[in-house]
Amino acid sequence: MTRALASWISRCATLAVLASSLLSGCAMVTVSSQGPAQYIAMRRGDILSTGRLSAATRDTLHIAALDESTCQREPLDCINTISTVGGINTDRRLSSLAELSLQMAITNTPVNATEWSDAQFDLWLRAARFAYAFLFLGERTAGERAFEDRQTQVRDYYNYAVQELARALFVRGALTTNGGNREPGTQYIAGWSIHLDLSRTRLPEGVREPREVIPASRLSFAGIRSIYRRDGLGAELVAVMNVPSPEEDADAGGDAGRNAASNTGDDGVDNGGGRAGADTGATTRAAGGANPRLKAGESSAAAGRPRSASRFFSEMPSPNVTALIWFSQGTLEQVLASHDVVLSVYDPYRDASVERHGQTVPLSANFSAGYGIWLARSGFAGQSLRALFGRARGIDAPRIYMMQPFDPNRRIILMLHGLASSPEAWVNVANDIQGDEVLRQHFQVWQVYYPTNAPILVNLVRIRRATQQTLAHFDPDGAAPASRGMVLIGHSMGGVIARLLVSTSGDALWETFKDKYVPEGTDLDREDERLNRLLNFTPMPQVERAIFIAAPHRGTPFASNRLSRWAANLVRLPLALLNEIEEVMQTATNIEPQGQTFHVPNSIEQLRETDPLIRATSQLPISPQVCFHSIIARRRADGPLEDSNDGVVPYRSAHLAGALSETVIVAGHSVQETPQAILEIRRILHEDIAQIDQRGAVCTEAGLAK
Repeated sequence: MTRALASWISRCATLAVLASSLLSGCAMVTVSSQGPAQYIAMRRGDILSTGRLSAATRDTLHIAALDESTCQREPLDCINTISTVGGINTDRRLSSLAELSLQMAITNTPVNATEWSDAQFDLWLRAARFAYAFLFLGERTAGERAFEDRQTQVRDYYNYAVQELARALFVRGALTTNGGNREPGTQYIAGWSIHLDLSRTRLPEGVREPREVIPASRLSFAGIRSIYRRDGLGAELVAVMNVPSPEEDADAGGDAGRNAASNTGDDGVDNGGGRAGADTGATTRAAGGANPRLKAGESSAAAGRPRSASRFFSEMPSPNVTALIWFSQGTLEQVLASHDVVLSVYDPYRDASVERHGQTVPLSANFSAGYGIWLARSGFAGQSLRALFGRARGIDAPRIYMMQPFDPNRRIILMLHGLASSPEAWVNVANDIQGDEVLRQHFQVWQVYYPTNAPILVNLVRIRRATQQTLAHFDPDGAAPASRGMVLIGHSMGGVIARLLVSTSGDALWETFKDKYVPEGTDLDREDERLNRLLNFTPMPQVERAIFIAAPHRGTPFASNRLSRWAANLVRLPLALLNEIEEVMQTATNIEPQGQTFHVPNSIEQLRETDPLIRATSQLPISPQVCFHSIIARRRADGPLEDSNDGVVPYRSAHLAGALSETVIVAGHSVQETPQAILEIRRILHEDIAQIDQRGAVCTEAGLAK
């Protein structure tokens, strides 16, 4: 056989094989390996994560003889086909319809669209309805599908659709409770009836609606170490209330303390500046209190509570909420035909799960986003420094900030920041406490924001009063668990104040005051009520435990160095406060000033080791009913502990004999920010819960526990 003939026969054989393959219709199957990068993409990649339909939906298209690329461009025809074609089980059909409908809604809604058309609302509601039908009315229950990737995908379709619908409904004005619709809280859009249900949440007193609704998933924070969430059903939102931030309120001519609300019959030193506020011309509108839209004479408080009480506190102006859209409770066919829905808003602190169609499912939640927005928009950093140096737009009276709506069944953690500081000092402490599920179930966090230029005893009286007035506002009878078992956490100067809140003064401060501040031979009227409030106090009965962090109980030499003396000279006390104390001194001693004024030491001066009052207060006994702990920092790990310091406070000043525990951490003065300190705080709080649950707090153990 010649070579040419052999080549011709080979080509003919090849053509014969190809022709045979074409005539037979057999597919050529090949296989390849995939790496770890494709593992999740194959199982979880979908319209939300990759912009392409999921593998599960593509399989459904193939079963229905539909082309993927065509359905990606024109999903409506594919949606109609999948809705009616046979051979597809209910779960596969509903999940694919949910994804195709969501793709259609996303494609037809520009990312930067400020307001939606009726047609866009219709698309998003249909997507949410298909996802809802799959989750609650599929062939199997959510529990039976618990480990399936497909259920997680469809849950995300529902949550995302609800998130976008809630935001768009707010922009449209559908989240107001007194709109001009046929019935309050209802909107009629594209043939849909959308009802608003706020029965599971509570807005701050005097607020009717938020001024912003922000999806938590769109937020990114710097300065917060961890974002705490709970996976589940629902859209995680932040409802920013229509109340001014501390800095906005100051810009409007007030201050975050709002000490100008009159309180007839009470001393300005005690009431947070009732008379002092009048002298400075501050207005009486409470920061974070009444809604500017309220009409004159309209109550801003629930259940007849007086408006003036809100001057002591502000509820979280940007609470975390979770939104759900409920469809009909009927059959699958009834749900898919329904155009009547309810948008329900939940407080995730109070509700951990929801029940629907005989199933109990976890409620989604974000516990960090609202707190982060509040701090980011507060302007605390600049305002606290302005307050220290007596500049405009500072604060001049304490205010309680509540990190969540008041819960009568959760005990209170009261946090007090240090010198030249603000609630920002507690950002990760408060966030980690609220992110701890066990702690979150037992505690609510309150933060004190106070002017750190004022004398320590003045702030002591005012903080005590603000705390007790806030408690009395929400729990007048003092019978709720929230009014008992309070835990104080104080850093630096806030630790000194926290210690005095649980101490007994007796006659010690009267004697020190007379010896060091009153001219020799001058009688001092101990019946003077205003002075007695400063110098005579007993432990707050609501407090059960205290944690002192880097607290200069005996003062600090740092307050006497050249830099601190220079800073102390820049500190300015409010003129009204100076006049108030001058008046108190005159009435208590019957001494005319004769051109001489009484020197009122500011906070920096009072933190010196040589200050008579700091030395006297360091000797006051702590209530035996209060368990207390110390967290102390040292800059270097080497050297004797007794000679160490954190750069500001020496160990000998922060140490307290009889503490139930004392933890020393290698860190600087801002030790409360460290993970080690936060871990210790959480340990103490968990042990506190165990003690309270078992037999009540017991603090009779002598010495250090660790």
